[in-house]
Formats: sequence, C-alpha cells, structure tokens
Amino acid sequence: MTNLISSVCTRVMVNSEKERVSLLFMKALVSRGSVDAVSQQMAPHPQYLESFLRTQHYILHMDGPLPLPYRHYIAIMAAARHHCNYLVYLHSAQFLRVGGDPLWLQGLEAAPPRLRLLDHINKVLAHQPWLTACSHIQTLLKSGEQCWSLAELVQAVVILAHCHSLCSFVFGCDTDSDFVPLSKSPNGTPPTFCPFDAANGNTNVPQLLAAPSEHITRRRSLDSSCDMVCLKERIQKSQEEREKREERLLQTQTLQQTDMEEEEEMICFADPSRFITDPDFCYQEFARREEDHFQVFRVQDYSWEDHGFSLVNRLYSDIGHLLDDRFRSVTTLPSLHSPDMKRAIWNYIHCVLGIRYDDYDYGEVNQLLERDLKLYIKAVACFPDATKTSVCPLSLTPIKTSERIHVNLLIMEARLQAELLYALRAITQYMIA
Repeated sequence: MTNLISSVCTRVMVNSEKERVSLLFMKALVSRGSVDAVSQQMAPHPQYLESFLRTQHYILHMDGPLPLPYRHYIAIMAAARHHCNYLVYLHSAQFLRVGGDPLWLQGLEAAPPRLRLLDHINKVLAHQPWLTACSHIQTLLKSGEQCWSLAELVQAVVILAHCHSLCSFVFGCDTDSDFVPLSKSPNGTPPTFCPFDAANGNTNVPQLLAAPSEHITRRRSLDSSCDMVCLKERIQKSQEEREKREERLLQTQTLQQTDMEEEEEMICFADPSRFITDPDFCYQEFARREEDHFQVFRVQDYSWEDHGFSLVNRLYSDIGHLLDDRFRSVTTLPSLHSPDMKRAIWNYIHCVLGIRYDDYDYGEVNQLLERDLKLYIKAVACFPDATKTSVCPLSLTPIKTSERIHVNLLIMEARLQAELLYALRAITQYMIA
C-alpha cells in the first residue's frame, strides 16, 4: 500500500512539473508567439525557469528609472562583450520593438553619450570584475549633463550582470553555436528575446499542451485550443468580408511590411564587435599573491545576504527579492549532485573571480570536482565565447542533459552574484566616502 501511494504521488509530481512547463510555454506562445531557446534549455527545471523569467521581465519591462530602449541597448552592450550573437540579435529585435532608434544599432559610437559612459564598467564587470572601483561609480554619477542617477546606475548594473552571466549559460548549452534567426511572427513584429509574460501569474490561457517537447517553437500547436480555433475562424471570416474592397490596399501594406522586416532583420544581425571597445581586454587569472595590488574579496566583509541584498533592494525596489529567489532556487533544484558538490561548484566560480569564503575548506573543490569539470566550469564562467573555438573544445558529454543544464545554471547564478557583489561594494564605498 505504501509503495502504491508513493508511486501515485510521484506520478502526480511529474505531471505537475510537466503542466508547469506547459503553462509557462503556453503563456509565452500566446503573448509573444514564440518560446526562446534559453527557456527551452531551462525547461527541465520549471521552478527555476519561473523565477528566472520573473526577474528578467522585471528588469527589462516593468517600472524602473531607465527607458525601455536603454535597457535593451545595455543588454546588447553586455552580450557583445562575449560576442554572443544569439543575445545581441534578440535584444536588438526587442530594442526596435520598444521604439529604439535604429541608428544606435550601427555601433556604440552611434549611441547617446550617457550609454557610451557605461562601456568601461561593462568591460570590467564582464572580464575582470575585481577591477570595479569606487572611481568608476563616481565617474558615472558626476559626468555633468551626461551623469547617471544612482537608481539608473543600479538598474544598469543589474542588466549588465544579468546578461554577462546569461552569456555563460548560452555558450554552455551550445545555444549560440546553433543559433539561426527566429522566424518572424505572423503579425510581422521582430522576434522576441524571452517570454517575459510567462511568469506573471496570468492563468487565463488556453488548454495546456500535453508535452513541452511537442510544441516548443511551433505556433500551430495553439490550434489545439478551442479559444484559439474560434479566434482564428473569426479573423478568417472578417478577412473574407473585407477581401474584395481592400485587396489592393492589403497588397501595398504587405510589400511595405516585407521591406521593413528585411531592414530590421539586417540591422538585428549587426556584428557584436560594433558595440565594444578594447576587444583585447579579457579575463586574466586573478592575482592572489601578497605583493599584488588586488586583494581577495572576502565574503565575511561584504556578502549578498548582509550587504548587497539590502542595498540593491533599497535603490531598485523589489529587485533584491527577485534576485534572492533566483539564487535560492538554483541551489535547491533536485539534482544528482550532492549539496556539497553544488557548494563546491559555487565557491570555485567565486574563487576564480577573486571571492573567497573564510569558513570554507577549498580542499573540497579538488576532492569533489574532477579536473575536466573544473576546466569546463572555469571556461564557461570566465571566457564563455572561447569555449566554442578549436582551441578550447570543452563539453560535458558524460553528464546527461538535465544535469549539464543544472551545472550551467549554477555557473550563471554564481557569476551573476559575483558581479553584483563587486559593483554593489563599489557603490557602497562611493556612498560612504
């Protein structure tokens, strides 16, 4: 009897997880017309996916000090530092969709001076975050007419760190190497970056799909919904009634729309190198010798829980709670990895980025993480775009897909927190100076 109950509970949990993913994907299909590749990769972990989408939607679309075009342009700048074609293309499309000036996509030199001022802190956070200093914050906040407010800067830093770390996930899961332009949605709008509305709690959606793998990017899967069928019939009937009297007008509009879409697609394929300066600036081994200038960042002196969370939440309302939920979600995901191994992965990433925990025995890193796994983790965390070159052909083929994705999620979140700690510490130093 006990075994039967356990079996039933297991099936209920599995079905519940599948339905959760289906709901997220259905909301994405209804609201945006597509499900992006990143969400597809995260699908084995729906609890984390929901937290990720909620945070991403908040920083890119909800109320905040920065206008929407600025947010997506900052995301383009961040993704370009790692030559991530996938994210540069998709954020370029979103930039145009929210009314961004197409001329800005010609390159960083075409962007407003205020955005160009972010270039230095963007490159430092992306490659050598331990160089982030109070002086960088002061330069941005005291640049005359081009100065940033503290609230604007905090949101910009969160977007930069979010996109830098997302590049690690994209390259770790081979999304960038497999990237091809998304097909245009039926209404002619550019393809979207992510299903931002998928985690907003809107339950007024059509019937769930049976399995996410059957419908991920196929718009026609919506035909299984009665509501969508009815809507389709109504649209078709309306079109037939107007067809004769508007035939020429529709043809003209179609030609104009096609020209506009082709122009947008060409712009969205802009070379990421257009948005970066100093391309030779890259990750270097963090110096830990006493004679070196840069000191180890000790979590006991400045931690996310005791310092970063409260500061970012005060300057950018509610983002601290959303980020904290992401950090907690990724560490509590069901996995074959033991809690000790998860902590070893997290602490190792922070270590290669110059952050140390005084209460942790780093001997456990070598005991729990095999050499090939350490090489993979360091590469994806520190120089993700190099992992797909012939010089650095790293992979985790012995690990099944869901576990590989889990490792990449840990890498992404640990890197995100590390960048935020460096940036928020610098902001704190500026505020108390």
